Amino acid sequence: MEQENKANFLERLQRKWNLKSLRQVILVLVVFACTGFTILFIKKPIFDFLGISMERGGFWKTVLYLLLVLPLYQIILLMWGFVFGQFDFFWEKEKQFFRRISGKSSKKKGKYQ
Repeated sequence: MEQENKANFLERLQRKWNLKSLRQVILVLVVFACTGFTILFIKKPIFDFLGISMERGGFWKTVLYLLLVLPLYQIILLMWGFVFGQFDFFWEKEKQFFRRISGKSSKKKGKYQ
């Protein structure tokens, strides 16, 4: 039963992301995992370099996180996507992301919706 649920989950992701195979779904998930781990490891040295304490939260720490780490995440996502042969998928997602942020809606739909 659990094996069937996993297959259904992966198949749903395959349809949602319009991917060709379950192998490609796995590769996309690996890219997300590698990107998350990379950010986890480089966030602290970046904040240490800027003299920002990781122990305390706060408004300015959140603003700096959004201004520094979020764009870096997008770049690293593309890098890992390239390494795992999924650059086209992530490039389309990045374009969608920037269209949403900029408020520009495109009627032309990309390959990976």
